[in-house]
Parts: sequence; structure tokens; C-alpha cells
Amino acid sequence: MKMSHTLRLTMAQALVKFMTAQKVEIDGAILPLFDGVFAIFGHGNVAGVGEALYQARDVLPTYRAHNEQGMAHAAIAFAKTHNRRRMMACTASAGPGSTNMVTAAAVAHVNRLPVLLLPGDTFATRQPDPVLQQVEVFSDHTITSNDCFKPVSRFFDRITRPEQLLTSLPQAMRVLTDPVECGPVTLALPQDVQTMAYDYPTHLFEEKVHRLRRQAPDEVELAEAIELIKAAKKPLVIAGGGVHYSGALQELDQLVSQYQLPVGETQAGKGALPWDHAQNMGSIGVTGAASTNALSADCDLILAVGTRLGDFATGSRAMYHPDARIISINVGSFDAYKHKAQPLVGDAKLTLPKLVAGLEGWQPEGSWVEKAAELRARWLHAQDVATTDRGTELPTDAEVVGAVNRAAGEQDIVVCAAGGLPGELQKLWRTRYDKGYHMEYGYSCMGYEIAGGLGVKMAKPESEVFVMVGDGSYLMLNSEIATSVMLGQKMILVVLDNRGYGCIHRLQQFCGGPGFNNMLDDCLTVEGGAPKTDFAAHAIALGARGEKVGNIKELEAALERAKASDITYVVTLDTDALVVTEEGGSWWDVAVPEVSPRSQVQEARARYEAYKARQLQNL
Repeated sequence: MKMSHTLRLTMAQALVKFMTAQKVEIDGAILPLFDGVFAIFGHGNVAGVGEALYQARDVLPTYRAHNEQGMAHAAIAFAKTHNRRRMMACTASAGPGSTNMVTAAAVAHVNRLPVLLLPGDTFATRQPDPVLQQVEVFSDHTITSNDCFKPVSRFFDRITRPEQLLTSLPQAMRVLTDPVECGPVTLALPQDVQTMAYDYPTHLFEEKVHRLRRQAPDEVELAEAIELIKAAKKPLVIAGGGVHYSGALQELDQLVSQYQLPVGETQAGKGALPWDHAQNMGSIGVTGAASTNALSADCDLILAVGTRLGDFATGSRAMYHPDARIISINVGSFDAYKHKAQPLVGDAKLTLPKLVAGLEGWQPEGSWVEKAAELRARWLHAQDVATTDRGTELPTDAEVVGAVNRAAGEQDIVVCAAGGLPGELQKLWRTRYDKGYHMEYGYSCMGYEIAGGLGVKMAKPESEVFVMVGDGSYLMLNSEIATSVMLGQKMILVVLDNRGYGCIHRLQQFCGGPGFNNMLDDCLTVEGGAPKTDFAAHAIALGARGEKVGNIKELEAALERAKASDITYVVTLDTDALVVTEEGGSWWDVAVPEVSPRSQVQEARARYEAYKARQLQNL
């Protein structure tokens, strides 16, 4: 019998060689699936993975970062910008370096985004135990700190023998490239096993071209969905992130244009239609447009496309009409069955044209179409008012959003993640570019913004990337500013300084609480109060350019200087912590205490119970 050829490599060398053989076909072009590896070396990965990456540096670039969580955020943002078709890997040392990536793994898991995490691990042989930074579990020696990755990974394996790569790597690739199971893959790599050699069959390193798998809808589910839509008079479409990942932008446009269907966009779905498209009613949900939310409260059918229908999109299930039927188009049956929906499991790019054909001759009620157009016009006017510079002493977030939006070009991208800004941006940001709005709002992770902006810029170097970030998130994770300068990946950062966690401060007050431990003025501090952070000076210290401005006019001028800069540029200004765009929005389920001596809490509880009653109608 003819024996297969083998190649003697260390486990780490085999892993890296396998990664370089993975390709992806996008629009007829064959590209590397892995664009590179972010690495912070230490004991646990420097001698094994580090040596292997050095040997492959010409075909698989290694990028040095400054924070493990930050580099993983950058990798996640890179994959999101590429619609999950291309990705990166991240490796960190054993112990704290690796567990620093756990939060980012959760970000990728919740948002269904691919990233290959390669944490160093303690010795599989256990001969030198306990080693530096090793977590010892007295009752189970098989547990290491990397077990923290298990609940936030779509696929987890610990490679305790070099030959285990033969079965583990194909499964890892299956998850990373699968439209349903897509998410973070963690391969924990004991440092001794990384250096062990094995005679690997050469077929493991043959080029593999990955292509997006597309599932056609079931004919029975399709027929049932068509009948439900035909019976509707007041339908509403919700466009989610799956529209982007499927590449179904044109198909969505054809459906909603031909049948005059109003569309509300989720945070992940924003940009599925140009902002000035006649059927784009704006965002939907807790931070939604008044137009879309009004239609949701009155519709008789919701066609959800590529969305998991999270609480922000549905107003915690209290926003949409209780008698409205829901049809959920989704590649994942787990999502398609939510909210008592009629499931239509299938890829959006394949499913939407079948709806177009099956609905021939049907139209929604004429008065519904007119109502949608009227509400849309009102909302566009409200957007204009909210984003206009009113010349107040402290600008609002909305005014800053307006200034940045006006500075952004047609192919430029805004990045954000947490706090009050995502609400203002979802309501007010206007883009015609399908990649022009990048929001991490599945996990709403503070600290994602700057690192995520780096990943977006690496994915779209031709675009200006505007990172909008509050002072709280900036202080939480800002080190990748230095990485962006080091790598020549220029971003424009706009830091809105409201002296605290303004969003949670407002939520605290809405729930009846006093200002407590959110704004810096309400925290325990030494005499004289908390220091005033000079964000511009800090950015300059990290190698970027920066300046502080005092109003919107000065911000607009600074943004022009930022666009002309060849390196990352930070503009900071003080903003109002209390004023938000009142128009639009809906209730969000945040539990209020049943018992409290504060009358404000008692009043908030009464409001809460009223909304809970509405919520129960949709369970």
C-alpha cells in the first residue's frame, strides 16, 4: 500500500503551516483566509508558537499589540468588516495574558464573529508544575485557567498531543467558516506540546479554499411564509446583521422596493439600505427611530431578516403589536424560532428572491404605505434638528454625531460600542455605505471602540475610520492607539468627555436612584475631586496627534485637520452628560426594586410593572 508523504514539524509549526494553507473565495478571487496573527509573547507561547510564526512571517504577518483583550477586539472587528469571510488569529502567553482574551471571546461569541484564539497553556507533562502563573485546582489537575474560554467559545480544544491537530484543526475550520455556528474557536496550547515534533501527513497542508455555504429555504416553510405575508395589510421588515453576512443587500432592496415595505434596521443591520432609501424608516427598538417604532406598534406582521431579535431591537418584547405575526428568516433555526415566530430557515440571499416571486400581485394596504412615508419624513426632520449645532456651552452627543457625520465621506466608517453613544448613533448616523456603520452592540463591550477601530482600518485601509468613544471607555482600554501608530493604521478618535459613565447615570436616575458612583462628582474621591483627564495630551504621549476643542465649530475645524493627518489623530471635547435625543426610543427591561424607601424608586417600579404587563402579551 502506498504510504502518504509526511513532514516532521513541531505542533506549533504544523498549526501555522495549516493556517497559511487556508484560503477563501470572495467574488471570484482567492485570498488568504487568515490575514495575520496578533501576538503578545510570554512564557507559554514565545518558544513554540513564536518560533513558528517567525518562520512564516513572510506569508502570515505577525502584529504586536499592547493589550491582549485589545488585540482580540481588533481581530474581531476585522472579521466583522469582512462580513465574516476573512479573519485573524490571536496568541497570548500562559496565564493572565491568555485570560485577558476571555472578554473578547465573549464579544465574538455573542456577535457570532470568527476569531481563532491560541492561548498558551501550562505543561501537559506536568513535570515542572506548578509553573509561574499556573492556576492549581486542588480537585482536578486537568483544569487550567484556559477553561475560562469554554463557555465563550463555539469550539474549544486543548491540544495535549501534537497528532491531535489532525482531527482538531478541521473541526476548528468548520466552526470558523460555518454561517450558523460561526464564532470564536479556542485551541489551548500547552507550551511543551507546542515544541513536540510529529510526522504530519502532507495532505494536512494542502491548500483548502473555503466558500460561503448557502442553505435554500424549505419549500413548505416558504409557502407558509408567503401565505402569511399575503394575508397582511400592515407589514414591517426588520433588517439584521445577517443581511450583511449573507451579502443580501440587493435582494433586500428588491423585495422592499417592489412591495413598498417599510424597513427598520437593528444595530447590526444598519447600512443594509442607504439612509435615504425611500423604504428605510430608520433604526428600531430601544434606541430606534420614532417612525419605525410607531410602525412596529401598529403592524400586523413583522418579517425579520437575519436578526436574533434581541431585547434592544424589540423593546424587551413590549414594543411590537401583540397581535402581529412574526416570520423569521435566518440561517440558524435557534434564532428563527424566537418570539413565537414562523421560522423560515435559509440564507437570506437565496430566500428573499423566492419571496419576491411568490408575492407577485400582492401589495400592502395603501394607507399603510402613506403612513410610513409620512412618519419617515417627520423622523428625517427630527434628525436634522437633533444634529444641528445649537451653540450651547456644552454640546450634546447628538450635536457631536452630526458634526462627525458631516465630516465623514461616502466610504468612511464610524466605530462605537458602549454607553450612550450607540443610541445616538443608531438614531442619527446617516450612511449610504453598507460598511459605514460599525457597532459592537451584541455584548456592548466598553473598551472595544479604539481596538475595534484599528481592526476596521486594517480591513478597510482606504476608508477614514472615525472612532467615537466616551471618556469612560477611553480610560478602560486605549493602548491600541500606540499600536495604530506603530502599524501605520491611522484612525480619527473623537472623545466625548462627560466626566463619568453618563449613560448609566441616566439609567440609574430613570430607575429612581440618586446620582451614585457613576459620574466622577458622585464618586468617592480625595479632597478636591477626581482629576480632569487631558485626553489629547495622553494620545500625544502614545505617539498620536491630538487637540482639545471647546465647541462644535472648533470640532468641525479639528476634524479637517484630523483627516489631513497621516497618523492617528485624537480630538476631545467636553459634552453634556444629561441631554439625549428624546424623539424615538422605547422601553427597556431593567429591573427596579420592589421595595425601597425612595419615592422615586417606588414610582419607577410602578412604571416598570405597567410595561411588564405589555411584555407578557408577547411571551
